[in-house]
Amino acid sequence: MTVTDPVPDALTQGWYVLSLLHGRIEGCLEGQLRTHHGLSVRDYSLLDVLSRQHDGEGGHLQVRQIADIVVLSQSATSRLVTRLEDRGLLERYLCPTDRRGIYTDVTEAGWKLLEEARATYNAALHVAMKEAARDPELALLVRVVENLQGGRSQCSATRTQPL
Repeated sequence: MTVTDPVPDALTQGWYVLSLLHGRIEGCLEGQLRTHHGLSVRDYSLLDVLSRQHDGEGGHLQVRQIADIVVLSQSATSRLVTRLEDRGLLERYLCPTDRRGIYTDVTEAGWKLLEEARATYNAALHVAMKEAARDPELALLVRVVENLQGGRSQCSATRTQPL
């Protein structure tokens, strides 16, 4: 930045800090998940979201719904589902009430890998947040994130919990 560059406003600076924190955490998670489980952060996120499906009304998600949750385009989500399906971690099936709808579910192998990866993910997340808290630029945001949802962990392996 030079003397003539405008100073970013508070919103721009806040977005920068949020992006920086996200990038650092995602990089840490990506490295640990790939090294220990052969999963990307997106792979893990998709398995995690699908593991939270339940058998009640609205409990299973179509690919278009998953795309919104994992923040990918529908085509990128479809490719991700295909990759994980090819690895035997997911399976697709037709909606029993609407034959046009396609659902995706975690296979037994996917559940096993997710359970193994969940501990790695949680440990890496805690380490990344602790490291980020040491950075004065990120410390306040780390505290805010840690206090979201009253500090309760959102990780759960039960299939009966609605999204």
